[in-house]
Amino acid sequence: MRAHALLIVPCLCFSMPAVAQDQTTIQSLNDQFARAFNTGDIATLASLYAEDAVILPPGAEMMKGRSSIQAFWKSAAEQLGDAKLTAVDVKPLGGNAAREIGTFSLRTKGLQPQEITGKYVVVWEKVGSDWKLATDIWNMNK
Repeated sequence: MRAHALLIVPCLCFSMPAVAQDQTTIQSLNDQFARAFNTGDIATLASLYAEDAVILPPGAEMMKGRSSIQAFWKSAAEQLGDAKLTAVDVKPLGGNAAREIGTFSLRTKGLQPQEITGKYVVVWEKVGSDWKLATDIWNMNK
C-alpha cells in the first residue's frame, strides 16, 4: 500500500497545472499590460511578450517578434487609451502553457472619445521563470 502511495504522489505533482495558469495570476499579468499601455510604458508592455511572439491584429498583417510588437503597440497607444482587460476563461495547456479567453475595452483619444470593446484569445508560455504572451489575437465587437 505504501509503495502505491509513493507512486501516486509524484504523478499528482506532475499533473498539477503551473501556478500562472490560474485566472487570478493571468488577470494580474493583464493588469500589468493595461497599466503599461495606459501610462505609455510600451517597453514594459512589450516585455510581457516572448521574443518570438506573434500578434494577429484585426484588419492588419500578422507581426512576429518583440520589436515589431512594441512598434505596433506604440502606434496604438498614440490613438487609444484607458485599456482594460478581463480574463474570462483560462485553460492549462500542459505544464508550461495556458490559453486565455478575455474581453477588452479601450477609449479613442481626441475631442469625442469613443469606447471600443472586443474579445481576445492569447496563449501564455513559460519562458524561464516568467510567463510571456506567445500568441495574441483579438477583434472588436462592432
